[in-house]
Amino acid sequence: MNKKITLLAAITMAGTLQLMAGIKIQHGPYLQNLDEHEATIVWVTDKPSTGWVETAPDDGTHFYAEERPKTFDTKIGIKNTSRVHAVKLTGLQPGTVYRYRVCSQEITSHEGAKVTYGDITSSDVFYKAPPTFTTNDHGKPDVKFAMVNDIHGRNDVLEDLISQCDFDKTDLILFNGDMASVLDNEEHMFGGFMDKAVDMFAKEVPVYYCRGNHETRGAMAPYMKDYFNPLIDEMYFMFRQGPVCFVVLDCGEDKPDSDVEYYGITDYDGYRTRQAAWLKAALQSKMYTEAPFKVVVCHMPPFGGWHGEREIAAKFMPLLNEAKPDVYLSAHLHKNIRHDAGEDGASFPLIVNSDKTLLKAEADAHKMTITIHDTSGKEIDRLAIEK
Repeated sequence: MNKKITLLAAITMAGTLQLMAGIKIQHGPYLQNLDEHEATIVWVTDKPSTGWVETAPDDGTHFYAEERPKTFDTKIGIKNTSRVHAVKLTGLQPGTVYRYRVCSQEITSHEGAKVTYGDITSSDVFYKAPPTFTTNDHGKPDVKFAMVNDIHGRNDVLEDLISQCDFDKTDLILFNGDMASVLDNEEHMFGGFMDKAVDMFAKEVPVYYCRGNHETRGAMAPYMKDYFNPLIDEMYFMFRQGPVCFVVLDCGEDKPDSDVEYYGITDYDGYRTRQAAWLKAALQSKMYTEAPFKVVVCHMPPFGGWHGEREIAAKFMPLLNEAKPDVYLSAHLHKNIRHDAGEDGASFPLIVNSDKTLLKAEADAHKMTITIHDTSGKEIDRLAIEK
């Protein structure tokens, strides 16, 4: 009997401790949409909370040397109560290293004007050095970047590929779509690839996410933008690092919107039409025209014959051919393909990266070199573009 009582007491105590457990950071933090004067930091807690980011210069002082400036996760002037936090830091200096810490305080109730707060959690800057990031610099003389795609939740493949990068010398990583097969829950995003990315590099090296067709599927698909590219207008965007301007396009789905697989929930034809209007203006901007090299990133290539690919060919390619980017980086087909300029109606090279290869690139103002590597690190293709 005593053993039964002891066991019951232990079980009860374990349950009580679990209920008393404080808030914790489940996922992240990780960098999004880094630019010359801003950076967005995202993290996810296990309970609804407010959130903020503290920043410090990389000046050799201890993070606890003084109270650090706080930037809160807010919407229309109200601190956001959520599990998912995204904070945009602004007013930053180009090419500058910043240290940071993310913090959240649990909100246990909010009734009328009364808010009841719980515990605070934060990323560790006591036992570990605080994570850092370096803002983009349009005047940087060179840039190195890498791209993976079509991982479909295979963390082992992601690790084999990404581990080939020297993160101290890599400016950015491109995720070119279909990192998950479907987005029904957070586990598909974080258990499938993003937790691994955070462990390896994403706290300090920014991920720029180009959505694939598989990320348009599932109950969480409409909320993907809460986690990736969260504080920009759309899932398509443009940015520059060093001599390269990146134009990141959102391909949408590969089948017609009327297809039975989508149950009447999509309108990607209209979305691509609106995107084309944005693209026309983007390709005329100084960020694009003044960059020595221009790289287009889009999950689907403009060939293959499916509806989405034909939409890209009809709506995006005439604009791109006129603007003459240096290369178009795509994915989707799960095999390596390279079409040189002049093929498939494109005035520039088209590269399709497979689901088992890493694309690496480096560029200065006069030359860009792109290489493709398998999971063992063996180089299987190389393209050099010179000015």
